[in-house]
Amino acid sequence: MSEIQAFSREDGRKGIRNTLVVAYLVECAHFVASEIVHQFRNTAHEGDVQLIGFPGCYPNEYAAQMMEKLCTHPNVGAVLFVSLGCESFDKVRAANAVDASGRPVKTLVIQRAGGTRSTIQAGADWIRQTLAQISEVPRVRMGVDELIIGTVCGGSDGTSGISGNPAAGKAFDLLVAEGAACIFEETGELIGCEEIMAERAITPELGNLLRESVHKAERYYATLGYGSFAAGNAAGGLSTIEEKSLGAYVKSGDSPISGLIKPGDVPPHGGLYLMDVVPDGDVRFGFPNISDNAEIVEMIASGAHMTLFVTGRGSVVGSAISPVIKICANPDTYRNLAEDMDVNAGDIIEGVRSIPEVGQEIRDLVVAVAAGKQTKSEELGHREFILTYKTFEPIGPACLPGAA
Repeated sequence: MSEIQAFSREDGRKGIRNTLVVAYLVECAHFVASEIVHQFRNTAHEGDVQLIGFPGCYPNEYAAQMMEKLCTHPNVGAVLFVSLGCESFDKVRAANAVDASGRPVKTLVIQRAGGTRSTIQAGADWIRQTLAQISEVPRVRMGVDELIIGTVCGGSDGTSGISGNPAAGKAFDLLVAEGAACIFEETGELIGCEEIMAERAITPELGNLLRESVHKAERYYATLGYGSFAAGNAAGGLSTIEEKSLGAYVKSGDSPISGLIKPGDVPPHGGLYLMDVVPDGDVRFGFPNISDNAEIVEMIASGAHMTLFVTGRGSVVGSAISPVIKICANPDTYRNLAEDMDVNAGDIIEGVRSIPEVGQEIRDLVVAVAAGKQTKSEELGHREFILTYKTFEPIGPACLPGAA
């Protein structure tokens, strides 16, 4: 068994990676921030530098909270903010949050720093100094019961619900039994599953909230005029959102559901949690999650050390901050995209292995990745990231009945 030697943060959290993130605070600063990161693309020996950011010029509390959660994620060792200077994002608040967590932080304002070239140079100079500093972060032992694991499915087809998602669910059962916190989503793809989810809730009050979260998603999508069902899902053999939902639901496994969280809420202890990713209130900012990576980022903001990504039609994405393990449900897709896939759940379709056997492989890979093994997307350099506008109300105590 791999032993996990985590990076110990001053705020008491433990990370499985030691990444310096460069965060642009408006699209106008995106290019400069990306050029700073580019200076370190081929210098892995110096340390890991990744790009994240928020493109909007207008303020949004959700985005502000998400950025704070992401920049103080246990996998993050230091943060460089890059601001144009006149955007509405509260860069002082963000920098104070990172500083309070004990991580090195610096903010560069392009309008004051002399423009593109001088800001890039100043950013690169600070990063070189800071990478040396965070390389000294102490390592401590970390148990499986301290891990937070997310799961999403994307590019689903007719195999997802009978191989990849059940295998991910079996891995979740094993991890929850060992004390880990596991997060599944997304309520817009769980329509029709609310009653069976409610029966798994650890209290009747939580069960009602699970039902309400799915009903909210149903209303939200009805207002939009379309649901979370892409043309590619139909081409892959799925017929309805209900069929897609049942396939997506099985990735939650069979453990009792311990809580309902929203993006940025960190599970208080081990167990299984549903993440409600559909915004509260009236439809204001369009589609809830415009891509799979938006959901991955939201689970990272809730502390996910890594994410299981189940796909049938195929995907090549990874993520900034936390590794992504890709589980391929379709054996033909696996053979076509083998260099991008970590687990071949298509073996279940072809009768080579059982769901429990693949689930055990996924669980073991989770521990190995936590111990330092790179996923395929990490090896290939995938660091996708997206953060958009949303609105959420805080969760109430009934959402986390075991937290007290």
